[in-house]
Amino acid sequence: MGRIYGVHLVVLLVLGMVVSSWCQDDDDYDNDSAVYIVTLKQAPVAHYLADLRKNSLGLNGDTERLSIHKPRSKNISRTDPKYASYIARVHDSLLRRALKGEKYLKLYSYHYLINGFAVLVTPDQVNKLSRRREVTNVVLDFSVRTATTHTPQFLGLPQGAWVQGGGFKSAGEGVVIGFIDTGIDPTHSSFADNSSKNPYPVPAHFSGVCEVTRDFPSGSCNRKLIAARHFAASAITRGVFNISQDYASPFDGDGHGTHTASIAAGNHGIPVVVAGHHFGHASGMAPRSHIAVYKALYKSFGGFAADVVAAIDQAAQDGVDIISLSITPNRRPPGVATFFNPIDMATLSAVKVGIFVVQAAGNTGPSPKSMSSFSPWIFTVGSASHDRTYSNSITLGNNVTIPGVGLAPGTHNDTMYTLISAMHALNNDTTVTDDMYVSECQDSSNFNQDLVRGNLLICSYSIRFVLGMSTIQQAIQTAQNLSAVGVVFYMDAFVIGYQLNPTPMKIPGIIISSPEDSKAFIQYYNRSVERDIMTKKIIKFGAVAAICGGTKANYSSTSPKIMYYSARGPDPEDNSLDIADIMKPNLVAPGNSIWAAWSSMGTDSVEFQGESFAMMSGTSMAAPHVAGLAALVKQKFPNFSPSAVASALSTTASLYDKSGGSIMAQRAYAFPDQNQSPATPFDMGSGFVNATGALNPGLIFDSSYDNYMSFLCGINGSAPVVLNYTGQSCWVYNSTINAGDLNLPSITIANLNQSRTVLRTVINVAGNETYSIGWSAPFGVSLKVSPSHFYIARGETQVLSVFFNATSNSTAASYGRIGLFGNQGHVVNIPLSVIVKITYNTTINS
Repeated sequence: MGRIYGVHLVVLLVLGMVVSSWCQDDDDYDNDSAVYIVTLKQAPVAHYLADLRKNSLGLNGDTERLSIHKPRSKNISRTDPKYASYIARVHDSLLRRALKGEKYLKLYSYHYLINGFAVLVTPDQVNKLSRRREVTNVVLDFSVRTATTHTPQFLGLPQGAWVQGGGFKSAGEGVVIGFIDTGIDPTHSSFADNSSKNPYPVPAHFSGVCEVTRDFPSGSCNRKLIAARHFAASAITRGVFNISQDYASPFDGDGHGTHTASIAAGNHGIPVVVAGHHFGHASGMAPRSHIAVYKALYKSFGGFAADVVAAIDQAAQDGVDIISLSITPNRRPPGVATFFNPIDMATLSAVKVGIFVVQAAGNTGPSPKSMSSFSPWIFTVGSASHDRTYSNSITLGNNVTIPGVGLAPGTHNDTMYTLISAMHALNNDTTVTDDMYVSECQDSSNFNQDLVRGNLLICSYSIRFVLGMSTIQQAIQTAQNLSAVGVVFYMDAFVIGYQLNPTPMKIPGIIISSPEDSKAFIQYYNRSVERDIMTKKIIKFGAVAAICGGTKANYSSTSPKIMYYSARGPDPEDNSLDIADIMKPNLVAPGNSIWAAWSSMGTDSVEFQGESFAMMSGTSMAAPHVAGLAALVKQKFPNFSPSAVASALSTTASLYDKSGGSIMAQRAYAFPDQNQSPATPFDMGSGFVNATGALNPGLIFDSSYDNYMSFLCGINGSAPVVLNYTGQSCWVYNSTINAGDLNLPSITIANLNQSRTVLRTVINVAGNETYSIGWSAPFGVSLKVSPSHFYIARGETQVLSVFFNATSNSTAASYGRIGLFGNQGHVVNIPLSVIVKITYNTTINS
């Protein structure tokens, strides 16, 4: 075995994966070798366990109607190492017989959610594997990418959802959340297990392990962080894994994974101190829940599907209750439909065994059909703002005050200090020719300290800061080295409409975030400079200013609003951008300017390097909010199916901002606050998550694995693909259904040709209640729901018939809503979306 493969073997043995290789010499693999995910005909373990569980419960009659109540099995051979070893041997035997002594490298054997393996092979070997009768599918591996102190209060947890569960000290207890991300920093106080004197046992249904390496030593796990592993085989075979940056362990060298884990399940009351400033106390949404980490993404390159599938497979086998995926594919999956890709199909099997899967919508908004999370069994979360903001300002000597950003202190007692531009403080031997970016203040040796000392240094903020080529922290260090009182950044004219996040600064500072304001600032400065008439040299710097400071939070009533970057529906069904009858996102949650834990070695954001907390934005931050809130739902309703949890979160979501007005959606990347309009279901799904409401949903829409399979089998040309991924034939399902007929808590119709009737079934999980139904029809559509009133006892079901009739021809999407209003106070909201509307059939005579 050659040296490079020996290195691979060492790392993979740490992962506990079986690696098989028949390399006979030291030559590398052919340049055209690639990683492929191969699935076999036989169904995976999870499918057999789910079927055994269903049969053992005897689900029929009344019990079957209450299928949301499915007790989890107690490790029905779920963790049997003998079976895992047997499956690995079967895979090895197949490879030996198919490739007959040729070189290859098996990376993973999947057996729990998918029966298959990941292997590094050549195109010719792919053909040989594809021809084997045992093999049903061979897919090229693809890349993926990563897509709080106040949000518990904003979501009403202290007075609402936490109170219902006994307070923050028990919120989420007994629930395990699995994170597929960049790992975790186990030393962070957000993940300690000594924050309470109450017993904190590891849940009996969980069986994960804690990987031990030099970077992740023994004792890293505890009763809070109960499992941690890493998966990097695909990345290693590609030669992109950097062991010094990426860490061959569960340790988080990026920061993203630490951040997301603490949002969902970080300990309560952890002080947030950044750059020496105190910003309150942090808490996860479910601070008493347990954390299991499956690292499959890395700072240097992101991640690959083969590693992510291995992580999901292991999480499910370990017994997690919830999987949080703050990751999305780098491209839409090719093939019959977007739903048919290894990650989504692995999560379908996870849902079959009762795991609730949450995924970030993606940061590719605000264009329509920009969604990066596709499948109806995955709960997709978009990003919204919350009511806390940080702002800063600078007051000039001409009494003009200019707003900006910067988590920085103000100048002492509002004292005015002299402003001096970096371009006017150069050393005699420094010129712009030497460094065309010298105005960005990245090197203190370029400047004259005698000119800068005791003054406010002016630096430019260019696109290089956005790209990470220059940093605020380096400019701050330059200012400190030169003994400046503070620093002022003005926006380069080429950075148009870029929305800046607040950045921590240890000294007084501000970033003037508007190009127009930056222009006014520079004009004031230039007019105040006095020059010698003859030599044109500066003889006096006359501009002065005081920085207000930006470490105190402000609170807005016009929140939440949908952020410009949050990916939008409608849900693309395939690469031709045909639209699925599935509403995405499912809902939105806080995702902008979120304080949460940060890895001690985190490098994802240079501005927070070395800090223990960071403020980050993205749908990556929104998804773990919902993962944590789902843990509260699972704690109260432990037998809820994944679709029941999704329904509880969806039907209770809020439709209004804090002021009682419509939730707004930003419509442009440039100047987003000047380009916004009321949000639609394709912006926010069912609405903004309502943590307290989700614990008392009243009625539930439930969907089963068989429902999802009937939907997949109904897609044109899907039968062989379904067989490939699940090992099940579509012939088993006597009838198929369209996406619009899935029992989802929403209705989306991509093409309404004259009229259509859609059925929905609700289950009452509260007390006996009488409901009345009201609705608002989408524009160009008439609507009727029957029955218009009904009485429903606890545990009973009611079928709703929704009749849509097109009243005008249109290709523009229109929206409506159905409301179910119970006499005991329950309100159930069902969003409606209709895109193409055709009132009659037309024919064209040639």
